[in-house]
Amino acid sequence: MAWNGRRSAGRPRQVIVFLLCVCVWQSGAESLRYSLAEEMERDSFVGNIAQDLGLAPSQLAARKARVVSEGSQQLFRLNPSSGVLTAKESLDREEICPQSETCTLFFKVFLENPLQLIRGEVEVLDMNDNSPTFPEKEMVFHIPETTLPGSSFPLKNARDKDVGSNGLQNYSLGSNSHFSLAVTTRNDGAKYAELVLDRQLDREENPEMNLLLTATDGGSPPRSGTAQIRIVVLDANDNAPVFSRKVYEVRLAEDSPRGQLVVRLDATDADEGSYGKVHYALTETSEGCQQLFDLNPGTGEIRVSGNLDYEEKKKHEMVVKATDGGGLSAHCKVLVELVDVNDNAPEIQLTSHTASIPEDAPPRTVVALFSVRDRDSGDNGRTECTIEGDLPFTLTPTFDNYYELRTSAALDRETTAEYNISIRATDWGQPRLSSRQSVRVQVWDVNDNAPAFSQELYSLWVTENNSPMVRIGSVKARDADAGSNARVQYALVREEGEEQPALSVNAESGDVYALRSLDYERLRALEVRVRATDGGRPALSAQAVLRVLVRDENDNAPVVLHPGGESGAGELVPRWAPAGYLVAKVVAVDADAGQNAWLSYELAKATEPGLFRLAPHSGELRTARAVAERDAPRHRLVVLVRDRGQPPRSASATLAVALLPRFSDAHVRLSHEPPPAEPDQTLRLYLIACLACVSALCLATGLAALLIKVRRDRRKRDEPLPTFPTAVADSDAGSLPRSLVYDVCLAAGTLSSDFHFLGPLLPCFPAGVPPGAAPQRISVCSQETSKLGEGG
Repeated sequence: MAWNGRRSAGRPRQVIVFLLCVCVWQSGAESLRYSLAEEMERDSFVGNIAQDLGLAPSQLAARKARVVSEGSQQLFRLNPSSGVLTAKESLDREEICPQSETCTLFFKVFLENPLQLIRGEVEVLDMNDNSPTFPEKEMVFHIPETTLPGSSFPLKNARDKDVGSNGLQNYSLGSNSHFSLAVTTRNDGAKYAELVLDRQLDREENPEMNLLLTATDGGSPPRSGTAQIRIVVLDANDNAPVFSRKVYEVRLAEDSPRGQLVVRLDATDADEGSYGKVHYALTETSEGCQQLFDLNPGTGEIRVSGNLDYEEKKKHEMVVKATDGGGLSAHCKVLVELVDVNDNAPEIQLTSHTASIPEDAPPRTVVALFSVRDRDSGDNGRTECTIEGDLPFTLTPTFDNYYELRTSAALDRETTAEYNISIRATDWGQPRLSSRQSVRVQVWDVNDNAPAFSQELYSLWVTENNSPMVRIGSVKARDADAGSNARVQYALVREEGEEQPALSVNAESGDVYALRSLDYERLRALEVRVRATDGGRPALSAQAVLRVLVRDENDNAPVVLHPGGESGAGELVPRWAPAGYLVAKVVAVDADAGQNAWLSYELAKATEPGLFRLAPHSGELRTARAVAERDAPRHRLVVLVRDRGQPPRSASATLAVALLPRFSDAHVRLSHEPPPAEPDQTLRLYLIACLACVSALCLATGLAALLIKVRRDRRKRDEPLPTFPTAVADSDAGSLPRSLVYDVCLAAGTLSSDFHFLGPLLPCFPAGVPPGAAPQRISVCSQETSKLGEGG
């Protein structure tokens, strides 16, 4: 009852599916019909599909037309350039359709862009290429002599593989005096021949006869086959065997095992002894029956001896002969009808096992087309299809058991580049059988991802005075796309009107190079933007910041600001100066930075080493002890200034110190001292000549230096002079703070020794030091003071 209910509930669904299939067939499908004689040569013309469809051959080629035959063997070939359908091989109707009167081969034409399915059929016309044949070359009949005239004896029918008029049409019997031939036509149109006894036999007159039986078909020219009939006349046997039924009808499941009883025949003979003993034999069977069924000659039991298959043949027919010991016989028919069981799983036939689709394809895009077939019948052959797993695809039934595989959501190749879709087809039989087929769907890449740098900011270091085109690092960007869409090229972003940058980026590898030598003192950091562009169409890009920091190198020697000049500076120290008395402060700067600009001071040479000491970090020159009367009045000190770079660089300066008992008396004496006596005239001439030579030499040297400087400026317009700190007081190079800078001025005409500490006057810079340098200690002592120092 439950099964009947399920079938009743499923009938409306079947009706709906059937109506949908009919509508789709009537609206979207066309049918092509052709005919072809069998045994035609290979590549024989079948029909012109392009002409019948009203399409140009170029349209067939553009839409990738192809022909698929139903079944596993592809029998036809379509030429897309001409639209002609040909047979791939010579067709044998008897081999293709052995059980059918008409032989029709079905095929389908698939067109793409847009997808279209067209059904077609080719009828294979029969040719008279087979002669009638008998299952046995000789048929033996044992006929008792008491057999009455008019008795008939069924003959084994001849078989002709051809059909229609080319099939078996008639039987004929060789001339004889006892027998004639009766030919009848059965309901299915087959010819059935019986041997009829016209005159009673006489074993003593003729114990054995040989007759020639001929079967003829209706072809042009006709073909024929023969068999010998041997008649053995037996002694009298009054009773022949009698079957309980003339026809035995049996229903048998197709999955019946070997040895299973099909039917037990019952034939009785009223005679006794050997004349009453019955033996059974198969006299005529349908094709293949002898391999499927076995008859026990003694018991009459028919059992299964082979593998039954409902899908190959649904009915089997056998003629059984029962013969007694006297040679009398009787015949009966056994009709076996097979009952279908669900022993065939659905078969999935794909148009292709690999499909491809762009990742930006819209939903419901057709990916593949396939059909499902179940060789069973009824609910056993009814199927349904599903997709295993949670995938962005869906199945849409079309018609004639065909399904379309479509996308159900947007695809992303970067997430999944390939789908392996498992399609399961399940029938409605008991038990339910299923089969699985995999379809690989490859997703084409679309340029939907821009390159992405590994960092938003790249910081690279380079040491100054580098070689041109030296590699200082690299940038890296990756693109999630594939192929040319993922090929990244790099370039610097240049603003309009911007000068040529000092950096370069390799377009392929992203390596960063310094195009020219960099100077830390001129440029300490450089920042540019780098663009990464992929190879897609349209191209996508991204930017990152590239910051290059220049490392300082000890390429600048210290510059001594005080004491300046080639001959050094003169300092005055009173005789009463105690230990630690500040004599002077050596001021020096270094254009480098960091450790390369850390300066240390030391006395390289001194007239009296024990009198003065120099602070190594501040550069302050102080008395190491109190000045004594025995100390020389004049001292010459050589100060060495060294930085801490590797290798270290140094500079030296000379400092003259004069020890005076009283600052003010010395200045007054120098101010009121009468001018020295003039030298004689000859000495004056020599001095004038020397001065003229030195002046000329200086002028020539200055002109040469000016010319060299002009040439260098033309070559290196981008390299300005080194810059020093804007204020020495702001430098960490050991310079004297502005608040400690002082000048000693001696008032003229005054005998006091008072010191007046004034603010800084107009600064005096040594040669080569720019005006931006720190102020130095200014001495306004006149030339007379210098002379006083020399004479004191």
